Amino acid sequence: MTYQPIKKAVAIEYGKNAVPMLTAKGQDELADALIAEAQRQGVYIAQDPQLVALLSQIELNNEIPENLYVAVAVILSWVYWLKGIEPQGPGNKEERKA
Repeated sequence: MTYQPIKKAVAIEYGKNAVPMLTAKGQDELADALIAEAQRQGVYIAQDPQLVALLSQIELNNEIPENLYVAVAVILSWVYWLKGIEPQGPGNKEERKA
């Protein structure tokens, strides 16, 4: 008998809220469906089993806890870089003009 690890996936959303939120999670077939839908919608997918394990403990539609901000920020910065966009914030040039 071979051991098959449980496949997990989570989705976070940031931009509409002040902090990242957990918007979807699942394992096995549901994880596959989440990944497939993300790919269909052009969502970037990062693979970080440790972060997924921690995020999957959070209830849906809850804020990401502060102790995970740095790990989530790394993923978000990667996504911004891939999309060629700059996040809005105090250091943004456009905001300094105002």
